[in-house]
Amino acid sequence: MNKMIQGNTKNLSDDLRIVITGVGLAAPNGNNLSEFRRNMLEGISGLDMMEVRHMGQLAAGNCSFDEQKYQSRKMRKRGTRAGAIGIYCANEALVDSGIDINEEDRDNVGIYVGITEHGNVETENEIHELYQNELNTDYWSHHHNPRTVSNAPAGEISLNLRITGPAYTVGAACAAGNIGLIHGAQMIRAGEVSWCLAGGISESTHTFGIFAAFKAQGALGSHADPTLATRPLDKNRNGIAVSEGGCLYVLETLARAKARGAKVYGEIAGYHVNSDATDFVLPNNDRQVECMHKAIKRAGLSVEDIDLVSMHATGTSLGDIQECKAVREVFDKSENTLINASKGFIGHCMGAAGALELAGNLPSFEDNMVHGCRNIEELDPECEIKGLVLKGPVNKEVKTILNNSFGMLGINSALIISKMEKE
Repeated sequence: MNKMIQGNTKNLSDDLRIVITGVGLAAPNGNNLSEFRRNMLEGISGLDMMEVRHMGQLAAGNCSFDEQKYQSRKMRKRGTRAGAIGIYCANEALVDSGIDINEEDRDNVGIYVGITEHGNVETENEIHELYQNELNTDYWSHHHNPRTVSNAPAGEISLNLRITGPAYTVGAACAAGNIGLIHGAQMIRAGEVSWCLAGGISESTHTFGIFAAFKAQGALGSHADPTLATRPLDKNRNGIAVSEGGCLYVLETLARAKARGAKVYGEIAGYHVNSDATDFVLPNNDRQVECMHKAIKRAGLSVEDIDLVSMHATGTSLGDIQECKAVREVFDKSENTLINASKGFIGHCMGAAGALELAGNLPSFEDNMVHGCRNIEELDPECEIKGLVLKGPVNKEVKTILNNSFGMLGINSALIISKMEKE
């Protein structure tokens, strides 16, 4: 840990303060921040039924952006769905930030993309084609290797934008969206890049394997109405709705943002990442408590200073209970903190989850609204938390957001974003 970057960031020089100046996203219920935010406030779901190979009709969240808005048909055919999501989000973030990439030193720009997994989709498709053609490997695509290397989503963005700085993925299960942002901030502070595109993406709905695996675990949400397939914190919840999506942010120093007169969405005030080291899938609430406390301490804040907590809340029975225990322990005495969860609207976007869920709350700094949860008809008594916004939206002045994002193999992350006060 760099102990020099601990404490209230307002005490740091502008060259060490990292801010968000652009947001590009593709979500099951919105293809830009304003549309996404509006649908979150209005309670509009992005889940629908889709045909999953070998499994039939299942609830899932898919995006509907124009894949060819920023890339040619030829490049899309050669690349991956994850890459297409990343390219769309990266270009949207640049447009939003006001940066003209043609006027930038491309060697000094980073691309850090959080992912849960990569390569499953392409491998499943190739094996399917093999079985349609009597296992003749002549049908195996010569594009398979570059499509399935783990850095492919970041690499496709690099190719699209001709960015020649570091471009790679950060594998961190379902904490990857948060950790992509954290890593980007660290690289800027370390002087490795001047600014970066950072966040997370997922193409998970295009592989039947993830649906089959969650079903085998007893963790795949289902309902005749797909918009009710996942019900985080509800007493009758029965699992996850698998979704795709992406969200990438432009991160830069406050000094650079001021110099170019950029709009600032918020500042990365603190963060922490740790590991449970206890189980493959069952979360350890004690380590989640530690993760939140250390992020708050790093930001130089108190628990009472946190206005909004965005929960990871996947809709699994034990996962929700464990996180609620952790959030309750940290915030139960706070009279200021409100709490919400996003996956009832969009499902679980895996590697994109943390980045997307932060984006859904980021406009709270401007509109002073907090979106509620979705699909909680009967709150699980074991998930009762003071400050939980069940229905929403509610009015509240928001100056700090703590974004929780956790993943399998016990990876935990907490990211704190603060509102930039006008000077």
